[in-house]
This record gives sequence, structure tokens and C-alpha cells, in this order.
Amino acid sequence: MAKIIAMMNQKGGVGKTTSSVNLAACLAVAEKKTLLIDLDPQGNGSISIGLSKDKFAGKNIYHALIGQIGLKEAIYESELPYFDICPSDNNLSGAEIELVSLFARESKLKNAFKAIEKDYDYIIIDCPPSLGLLTVNALNAAHSYIVPMQTEFLAMEGLAQLLNTVKLIRSSLNPDLELDGILLTMYDSRSGLHKQVANEIKTHFGDVVFETIIPRNVKLAECPSFGKPIILYDIESKGSEAYLALAKELILKERFKGKSKENSNEVKNNAEVLPEEVLLNLIPNIESINTNGMHP
Repeated sequence: MAKIIAMMNQKGGVGKTTSSVNLAACLAVAEKKTLLIDLDPQGNGSISIGLSKDKFAGKNIYHALIGQIGLKEAIYESELPYFDICPSDNNLSGAEIELVSLFARESKLKNAFKAIEKDYDYIIIDCPPSLGLLTVNALNAAHSYIVPMQTEFLAMEGLAQLLNTVKLIRSSLNPDLELDGILLTMYDSRSGLHKQVANEIKTHFGDVVFETIIPRNVKLAECPSFGKPIILYDIESKGSEAYLALAKELILKERFKGKSKENSNEVKNNAEVLPEEVLLNLIPNIESINTNGMHP
């Protein structure tokens, strides 16, 4: 049964899509069967892995949400083994209006997952930068959520609103929804401000914050324009190392979930393994990855 994770923050430009795409790709190279759901009408997640809009114009998450097709029909393979995507385009922007009049509108995505959740180990949902009906559908369908947050003072603005939305979802729709963690993104180690904000967030939220911090990295900014996740664009970059470490941290957290404090410390210690060791542990078959383009 898949673990379903919503990547959410109502603020734009905090690294939701970058984190969704690259975390999913890194889970896939760990040989975890992973599906990325692009639930953002901008469709940036779909573009970031090189999927042509012409290919999925007639079958994508929009058509599955409004019931025109089953979700399986809207899933496409990527060039990475174990990594599939359900894409979106700007038609999804009209879905919130169309869903308003439908019965059980908050559960459309959850119901769609029933046909495919046994086929995957992880389902990552890239949510839109809003707290509308699409995000409500994602939180209702998810087992947990991750909040990407820039290491800037204004990044915490609106966090209370986000957490209040989650509280409402828990009370009315999905009582088992959990927070996997806050993910610090776009971190510049040369900036005193970034260091200060990162320290304050970690002090305030404690173990809720992932040990892994995603750096500000030019390769991460470049790889979407080449239609590749960072591990295929430049596996030796700092961005690639960070997302590999994040994938490992997430897998270990899940493995030791509910166990003793000693085991939870093992999660933290393992998350701090050098990137070279992460590569060895997570990518046993990296040389065999097909980089010739999307599968049909």
C-alpha cells in the first residue's frame, strides 16, 4: 500500500515542485515504486521531467478528477525506472469550479487513488500554491504532508493559516493526517540571515524539521529546462546530494516509525551519512538508468 505524501505550502516559490519532482526521483532510484501527482494547474512538475504537453493533453489529472477517465489512464512512465507521473495542464485551474457542484467534492482524489495505491510504495502530490479545493483534495487523500519553507523571515508568514487548514481537515475529513516534517529550502550557507532563520526554525519546531536542508543550487534551477530531475542532470551536484539524503531520511523515518527513542536517534544518525555513502546505498544501479527520453 502506498504512502501518500502531499507537498504543500500556500506561498509560491518555496520549492514545492522542485522538491516533489526530485524527492520522487530519488525515492525511485532507491527502487521504491513512486508516482508523482502534478496537482498544480501550472503543470511545472510535468515539464520538469520532460513530459510533452501534447502527449497528455487529453488524459491527465484533470480528466481523472472530474470523472472522465480512471486515474490509471492518466499515468505515464518517466525515463527513470520505478518513477511514474500523473501530469496536469492549465485545464486544472477550472477543476475547482467544476468540483464545487459535485457530490463528495473533497474526496475525488482519494477515491481515484483506490485503483492504483497498491501499485506504488510512495505517491507524492505536488499541491498548488493555495489552500483551495485542490489542496483540500490532496490533504484528504494523503497520509502525511511535507511543508517546504525558505530560510527567510517572510517564509513563516501564513504558516498559521496553513496549519489551521490542516487542523480543519483533520477534524472533518482525515483525522489520521500527519506532518512528516518541515523542509528548509533555498538555503545559502554564506548568508548570515539564512543561518539565523534556519536556527530559529529548528529551535522553534525541533524534530519536526528535516535534518536535510536543500541548498540554493544553480543546477537545481537549470535541470527543469532540460526536462530532467537533478539526479539525471548532475548527480554530483549539491542539490542532488541533498535530495538523495532527504529520500533516505524519509525512508528511515518510515522504517522506524513508532519505535523507541534509540531507534529514532538511529534515523537522525543515518540521515547524516556522507553523500557518497548515500549514493552507494540508494543507487545500486545508477549506471543502468536509461537517459534517452520518456517511455511511450
